[in-house]
Amino acid sequence: MATPVTPVGDLWSGGLQRPPDPPPEPKPLPDLIRLKRDGGRLSEQDIQSFVRAVVAGSAQGAQIGAMLMAIRLQGMDLEETVALTQALANSGQQLEWPAAWHQQLVDKHSTGGVGDKVSLVLAPALAACGCKVPMISGRGLGHTGGTLDKLESIPGFTVIQSPEQMQGLLEKVGCCIVGQSKELVPADGILYEARDVTATVDSLPLITASILSKKVVERLSALVVDVKFGGAAVFPHQEEARELARALVGVGAGLGLRVAAALTAMDHPLGRSVGHTLEVEEALLCMDGAGPPDLRDVVTRLGGALLWLNGQAEAQAEGAARVAAALDDGSARDRFERMLATQGVDPGLARALCSGTPAQRRQLLPRAREQEELLAPADALPAPRAPPAQHALPAGTVELVRALPLARVLHELGAGRSCAGEPLRFGVGAELLVDVGQRLRRGSPWLRVHLDAPALSDPQRRALQGALVLSDREPFAAPSPFSELILPPTDAQQ
Repeated sequence: MATPVTPVGDLWSGGLQRPPDPPPEPKPLPDLIRLKRDGGRLSEQDIQSFVRAVVAGSAQGAQIGAMLMAIRLQGMDLEETVALTQALANSGQQLEWPAAWHQQLVDKHSTGGVGDKVSLVLAPALAACGCKVPMISGRGLGHTGGTLDKLESIPGFTVIQSPEQMQGLLEKVGCCIVGQSKELVPADGILYEARDVTATVDSLPLITASILSKKVVERLSALVVDVKFGGAAVFPHQEEARELARALVGVGAGLGLRVAAALTAMDHPLGRSVGHTLEVEEALLCMDGAGPPDLRDVVTRLGGALLWLNGQAEAQAEGAARVAAALDDGSARDRFERMLATQGVDPGLARALCSGTPAQRRQLLPRAREQEELLAPADALPAPRAPPAQHALPAGTVELVRALPLARVLHELGAGRSCAGEPLRFGVGAELLVDVGQRLRRGSPWLRVHLDAPALSDPQRRALQGALVLSDREPFAAPSPFSELILPPTDAQQ
C-alpha cells in the first residue's frame, strides 16, 4: 500500500507548530556601538553578542572602550541593564551549592571608597554568625581601593579559586574572598579593567551589571550593597547614589535576587588608615574588637541589615549585635585566619598576623621605605584678636579630612593603577593622626604618609595639606557615615 502523502501546508493547518524563524544574524560590533552611541536601545541579543565577543577575544580593545563610553554617555534602561547583567553572569560557570546552604548564602558589596576595608571584616564576621559568604570581589577602580589588592598584600594570598575550591572554603571556613577567573564571570573581569582606564567607572548601568552579575552567579539568598556618596565616591551627591541604590534593588528583583542597598557617606576616609597593608592592619584591629568607631559602625550595621533581610535575625539591631559580638569575642578574627590559611597564606604567618600586636603585624607585611608626617598649618584660621602664647595657638577643630586629594596623592605614589595590570606598592599609604571633631593645635602632626620615594613633592604636600579642613567651632562628635537603607518592595512594606 502506498504511504499517504500529506501536503506541507496541511501539516501546519493540522495543529503542528511551524518551525521558528531562524534568529537574525548578530549585528557587527561597529553597528552595535553606533546604535548605542546614537541613543538607540540594544536588544537582549545585541547585548549577548557584544559580551560573547568580549569573552572570545574578537572584540578589540578600542571597540570595548567605545561601547563602554557609549553606554556611559547614553545610559541603559532597566531591561537593557537586566540583560547585560544576565549576559555577564552567563559568560562563565554558574556556582552550585548544597541544598542545605540555600538560606545561608549571603554577601556584601561596596561601590568603592577610600579606606573602605569593610569586606575584610564583614565576610568573616558573617561566617562566624552562621552564614556562607562566597564573596567575588574586585580590584581598585580609579582612586578607590580594591578588596583583592588589599588581600594580595598579605604574602601568599591567592584570589583566584576554582568553583570547587570555593565550595571547600565555604565548608571549612564559611567565607572566601575571590576574584573573577576565566571560569567565573570572565566578561565582567575584562570590562572591569577597561572601565578603570576609560573614564567609565561612574556609569550607573555598568556599575549595576558589574556588581550584580557576580552576585547572580553566587546564587545568593540575600545581598546588601554599600553605595557610597560624597566627595570621594563615584557619585558625589546622595540623590545620585540613591538612584544607583534603587537600580540595584530593582535589577536584583528582576533577576530573582533579594537586594538591599545602604547609602554611606564617603567624604572622609573610612577609618584612620588608607593603603593596602595599612588597611589590612586596621581590619585586624577591628576584628580585635577595637579600631576606629566609624569602621565598626558600618560593619555592624551592614551585617545587621543582611542578617535581618535573610531571616537570621528578627530585627536589624539584633543582627548588628550579633556581628558586634563576633568582633568582640574573636570568632570573626578566627574565621579570617582560617580563610587566609586556606587561600594560600602560610598557616604560621596567618596565625602570627591574627594573634600578634599591631607592632608585630606591621613587621609581617610589606612596608614602605620612608615615612613623612604633615603638621597642622599655623594659618589655618584667622588668628583671634587676643592670641595666646605662640606655641599654644590652636589651629582649629577638624571639620573634615577630604578623602579625594588624599587618595589621588597615594595613587601617584604607587598605591593605585594608571593602566590595567600595573603592579602596586602595597606599603604605600597614609595614617590619619586626628579624628573629625577634635581640636588640633598648630604644629601638631595630623597625617603620616608611608612612601617609597625619598620625600613628597611640593605639589603633593600642598594637595595633602589642602585635604585638612578646619573650623573655629567647638569640638564635636563625628556623625556616622551610615545614612539610609533602601529595601526590596516586599520588605520595605513590612
